[in-house]
Amino acid sequence: MEVLKTKVFFYIASFLFCFVASAQLKSDSLKIEEFIYDNKEQLKIYRILPSDFNSDKEYPAIVIFHGGGWSMGEAAWGFSSAKHYASKGIVAFSVQYRLQNLDKNITPYESVLDAQRAIRWVRKNATEFSIHKNKIAAYGWSAGAHLAACAAVFDNLNASNEEISSAPNLLLLKSPALSLLQYQNFQKRLLDKINVENISPAEFVSKKTPPTIIVIGRDDTVTPLKGSELFKKNMDKHSNECELIIYDGVGHLFTPSSEPDDGWPNPDEKIRLDAQKKMDIFLKKHKYIQ
Repeated sequence: MEVLKTKVFFYIASFLFCFVASAQLKSDSLKIEEFIYDNKEQLKIYRILPSDFNSDKEYPAIVIFHGGGWSMGEAAWGFSSAKHYASKGIVAFSVQYRLQNLDKNITPYESVLDAQRAIRWVRKNATEFSIHKNKIAAYGWSAGAHLAACAAVFDNLNASNEEISSAPNLLLLKSPALSLLQYQNFQKRLLDKINVENISPAEFVSKKTPPTIIVIGRDDTVTPLKGSELFKKNMDKHSNECELIIYDGVGHLFTPSSEPDDGWPNPDEKIRLDAQKKMDIFLKKHKYIQ
């Protein structure tokens, strides 16, 4: 049963969770700017500016990574979240990254490297984009939260000569996959390109891991709570700031515990809004929101 869930736990859930929000976004007047952050792979990143953006000022930024099991999804799934953060005065980016396709030799390891490359690109262009290079947050849900955490914990993985850090200065993680060691056969998805433990953030938290907020359902069967608890435990061990907010009565992406949470998500709206509020408060605490 666990193996089956490993195959599908992000696929349907993240797609359907974000589909409606993305469709609604297309109908409004929000300006979405497209850039290429990786010329070789032609990977795109999309920027959404605050409505009162002034290039003479300096803004915090947030880089958004969609879920989808490393195997499906697109940057548009993050547009709704980007719009929310832009409305709060943050320059928001939503990232396209390579998706697992073992026939083409693409694994979740490539997804991790792309996430790191995207954050480096934002930081490299900070001056041009009127961004404070040391106020770049990363937000992700499900598999996307794993990518955000990996960017922080495994700074410049396989890129030791890079002078610009891939590590965000703040982490916002929703229903995150933080310990890959709890999933059977995940190593097979990596085609032996890297050992699974070397992209499993919870086990490798260090003193340098940035302040983090995690929001998750207690009954999450897709990205089980124990991974987030291990991350929190190791953050505490290093006296790092980490808020772990657990919601009772819900599973993955806040689907009620009375329903399966490894398929079509049906988030409890009250809890979803409260989790968003908690993350906004966290951003305000760290002066990303005025």
